Parts: sequence; C-alpha cells; structure tokens
Amino acid sequence: MNPGIDKDRVEALYQTRFLKFYDLQYAPGKHYYQVSRRESPDLVVRLEDEAFRQMLPDAVTIAVVLHLPEREPLLLMSYEYRYPIGQFLLSPVAGLLDPADRQQPDPLRSAAVREIHEETGLTVRESDPVYLLNPCVFSSPGMTDECNAFLCAEITLDSTDSLSQDGAEGTELFDGFELLDRARAKQIFDTGRDEHGNFYSLSTWAVLAAFLGRF
Repeated sequence: MNPGIDKDRVEALYQTRFLKFYDLQYAPGKHYYQVSRRESPDLVVRLEDEAFRQMLPDAVTIAVVLHLPEREPLLLMSYEYRYPIGQFLLSPVAGLLDPADRQQPDPLRSAAVREIHEETGLTVRESDPVYLLNPCVFSSPGMTDECNAFLCAEITLDSTDSLSQDGAEGTELFDGFELLDRARAKQIFDTGRDEHGNFYSLSTWAVLAAFLGRF
C-alpha cells in the first residue's frame, strides 16, 4: 500500500456499469487518476495487505489446449473485435467473473468453464484438466487496478465440429478461430504479429508463452 494514498479521499468522477473513473488523492492537493471495473468500496487501493493478497481478480484468461486424435496439442485462439483498437485481434478465451462465479468453491475454474462454453461452444468435462497458471496479474497498474487470473484448460475432442462462436454476448464480436500448433505459435510469439501481420494483446502473448513452455 502506498502510504501517501488517503483511502478516505477517493472520489468517483465518472461511473458506468462496467468502468469507473476515480481520483486518488496521494498528497494534499495532489491527484492520481485511475480507471477501474470496481465499485468504490472494493477498489484495490482500499484493501489492507492481507485482503490484497487474498482478493479475487476481475477476470480470467484461459489457454485452451485441444487434444485431438493423432495430432499434437493445439492452442485454440479466436479473432475478437477490440473496440479501442478498431480491429479483430488474435485473442485467447477470456471474460469477467460473474457474481455467480464468486459464490462457487472454485470461482476461477467456474468462470473459465463458463467462458469456454460461451466463446467456443465446447463443454469442459470433469476429466478435462483445468488448472491455474497465475492467480492474479495486473493489466496496467499505472492506469487501472484491473487484474486477470490465467488458467489452462486441456480439452480432449474427437473433432472440432462442435466449435462455435454463437454464444457471443453483449458487445462481443468474433471472426473465426485459429488452431495453432507449436510451430505456428512460436512464429507468432517470436514476430509479435498474427497470421495477418497484425499486433496482438499482452494476454495473447502470455498465453502463447504458456503454451510454448508447457506443450
């Protein structure tokens, strides 16, 4: 905790359903501005040390690895429209924790399984391993307290016929899947560009790194 932050002088300047804009006064007359998904009482800056170490992230990002007959493991990615960029970017499965997820014995697994089904049409079975890669990383802590957990889900399939993007909700827009073997994943990781020569997000870079490091 920055001792200069006055937790009683956190002011909400602008609020919408999904994003809020706050003024953090870190010294008399000195202001630091941040964007957050959280309501004011739940801001990370307000948490005491132990609560900070035990907090749940805002969202999950999942490395979805497919095991198909007689094929090497494949990393399942999609092209998702990212509004601030104005482009379809190569993206992993990801999404916010729902209130219902937070009530489950394993909130991160619950959110991951739900997001996989919504964004890919695949149903994760009990026999499919879903495990934690990182419990909480901050997206851009100089601007926001938004944070993600990273997980890996290994799904065994007979074929890819059940893949679907029909479960898109709200503002979500998708434009097809990419199934990356190790060679293609390494090329994208090494060049920093997707198959179309476009840049991608830090989350995509992290998922590619996890896939290349484990498979």
